[in-house]
Amino acid sequence: MIIDTSLIIVIVLAALFIMLALETPVAFALGLSGALGLVLLHNFGYATNVLGSVPFTASSSFTLTMIPMFILMGTLAVKARIAEHVFAIANRVFRKLPGGLGCATVMACAGFAAVSGSSVATAATMSQMAVGEMRKYGYPAHFATGIVAVAGTLGVMIPPSIILVLYAVLASESPAALLAAGIVPGLLSALAYIIYIMSVARRVIVQPADTLDSALENAATGQPSDSGTALKLEVKTETRVKPALPPLRQLPWRGLVRIGILFLIVMGGLYSGFVTPTESAAIGALAALAIMFIELRRDGMGRIRSTAITALKESAVSTTSVFAIVVGSTVLSTFFVASRVPHRLTEWVTSLDVPAWMIVMILLLILIPMGMALESISILVITVPLMHPIVTGLGFDGIWFGILVVKLIEIGLVTPPVGVSCFVVAGTTGVPAQTVFRGILPLVLVELAVVAVLFAWPDLVLFLPSLVVQ
Repeated sequence: MIIDTSLIIVIVLAALFIMLALETPVAFALGLSGALGLVLLHNFGYATNVLGSVPFTASSSFTLTMIPMFILMGTLAVKARIAEHVFAIANRVFRKLPGGLGCATVMACAGFAAVSGSSVATAATMSQMAVGEMRKYGYPAHFATGIVAVAGTLGVMIPPSIILVLYAVLASESPAALLAAGIVPGLLSALAYIIYIMSVARRVIVQPADTLDSALENAATGQPSDSGTALKLEVKTETRVKPALPPLRQLPWRGLVRIGILFLIVMGGLYSGFVTPTESAAIGALAALAIMFIELRRDGMGRIRSTAITALKESAVSTTSVFAIVVGSTVLSTFFVASRVPHRLTEWVTSLDVPAWMIVMILLLILIPMGMALESISILVITVPLMHPIVTGLGFDGIWFGILVVKLIEIGLVTPPVGVSCFVVAGTTGVPAQTVFRGILPLVLVELAVVAVLFAWPDLVLFLPSLVVQ
């Protein structure tokens, strides 16, 4: 019996979403649904041939070697206490501003995102450090956790970003250009968050911050912060004595220097053309290892060795997960190509009697409800092979569209019911997930405003990529 191609596409999409709803691992859901489609479209032998060749062809791309290097660099940066140091400095700089601790959290998230490349890692790390301190200084739980959850999504935009590299692979765009394109939008989002926090701080915060953040003193003296336990403390209403601020020279400036070194290694290599993106990622990981060794040298070789082994294991787990999803998505993409889905979708979209910019807007808006049900990499691997040819065929720049896609994925990271970053913050801090979701709503509206600005002025995205040596 011959089944109509349109019906096969519906069956495959239904199977995919059912498996995702049943919490089947994303890689298996993508691969199995794609294999089912190939069996129905051709035959069992054709499907097994694809399954036999795809794992190699999908993972043998040289560009993908950037991913484990960036993951390792970010993991080693966490172990080297860079996030703690950056938070301490940002807290000191912003302490006198309305909502200064929230502003410091945003800047620390931006700084840590510049070396971790992971929103989940940024949200988890900063929620341990910052939420407890903000609660002690009168920040409502929803406001404090909302700031960390949304600011943590900067990890998918500010380079090095795993999501941007994956987009480059899926869309056959330049990874160097995409990484450079993420800088301005990432900083613009951070600035928008800070403006919002300052504008509502006096109305939302229960009391002004009248004591020095304990994390500042801990970091200045080289002690790890224990602010994650601060969530168990009640917010005090009595006046507390403000201790003397430590001299500027006692701040952990080494953290700021180290984050600058890692960022310059990655982006400097891309701009100069002396090294390839993959080589700059590898050098960055090696530099992060050296920084971790220097930071932990006083703890002895045993501590350094155990920390390095832990970092390698965590990086291996994350890398394996990403590559498995790439393989599964390639199987599904093979089915889409074989069933001519991109061609059909392109014909339908171009037949619409609306301006080209409105078509792009419709495609972007589709990502918002998808973000409410799927995690970010799943959205990327499902939509990019379909949407990118349409957008570039309409005459728009693929780099610009990629940044807008990633911005919408940022929003998906905090929108219910999935909202990965929100659940990470909730799990790390003990605050109920519904409280975190309540706090992110105003900041999501801020992020949508940033997307509108980038949509209206593409040069904000494309200026830096034009300077990168391809």
